[in-house]
Amino acid sequence: MTEGNFVDYVKIYVASGKGGKGSTHLHREKFIEKGGPDGGDGGRGGHVYVVGNEGLWTLFHLKFARHIKASHGGDGGGSRSTGSDGQDKYIEVPLGTVVKDKETGEVLFEITDHGEKRIIAEGGKGGLGNWHFRSSTNQTPRYSQPGLPSQEMDIILELKVLADVGLVGFPNAGKSTLLSVLTSAKPKIADYPFTTLKPNLGIVAYRDFQSFVIADIPGIIEGAAEGKGLGHYFLRHIERNSTLLFLVPADAEDIKKEYDILLDELRRYNPEMLDKDRLLVVSKSDMLDEELKGELKEQLDKEFKGTPYMFISSVAQQGLTELKDTLWKMLNAEVKS
Repeated sequence: MTEGNFVDYVKIYVASGKGGKGSTHLHREKFIEKGGPDGGDGGRGGHVYVVGNEGLWTLFHLKFARHIKASHGGDGGGSRSTGSDGQDKYIEVPLGTVVKDKETGEVLFEITDHGEKRIIAEGGKGGLGNWHFRSSTNQTPRYSQPGLPSQEMDIILELKVLADVGLVGFPNAGKSTLLSVLTSAKPKIADYPFTTLKPNLGIVAYRDFQSFVIADIPGIIEGAAEGKGLGHYFLRHIERNSTLLFLVPADAEDIKKEYDILLDELRRYNPEMLDKDRLLVVSKSDMLDEELKGELKEQLDKEFKGTPYMFISSVAQQGLTELKDTLWKMLNAEVKS
């Protein structure tokens, strides 16, 4: 999937079908001049559903679907025949899609399971035909019910990437490079900030044919929680990850300071993110000799009590097997608990 094909935010106008009107037909046939009422009911208007599909990874197929309308119910007929129901419309979305009311911003529901089906706009009920209104005092009612109107609204579909591990770091920390060596993903890599403008997903192959999914999220800058840089555009994707991998390069001026800024941005966006498992990974460690690495370890032992850390080099392929082992243990512990 190319970066341009990754769409995680769309606005759509949806409208259900209105119900068909009931019939006021009176029974007529040979030798029966004045038969009673036999008007049938109107058909139901079509619903608009949102359906989860595990085969989808993006909202790209809905990028140009600005209007989605179900058809109206058919009108009732004579001989108590019911009008046909309107045709339902189905909006298929990837798992992890949040549906919001565009006008109020209210979250209506979330699709997390394959085949999960939710009505976003309910079709109008068909009106009753005059057959229902006959009585001993009114044997030939000449009225029926109109169908109920359709529902219409503007909605927002917002995808939150479903991945096991989320890569968190400043621009140019080496997240895309790490993803490319751990998985078969082919993210855009270059030596300038904000190379990654959309989340990249990759599957990490582990021992015994097991695997887990890792997501490279666009780099954080200070103030991202308030919308600076790429802002909320990427932070929502981290909410679904069970483990967060903080990537800080070995040549950073102050590793603890960078880590604290990243952590604070997540806290300000959503405090619940601090409950996730965290792993600090110092990248580009091939730049360090053994003496420098030893000094840095002493410093990190003091500053990161309780937070696991490790050194890797994506380019030199150092520490990658240990990294996969650590992540697998963390994910497995998360599942067991």
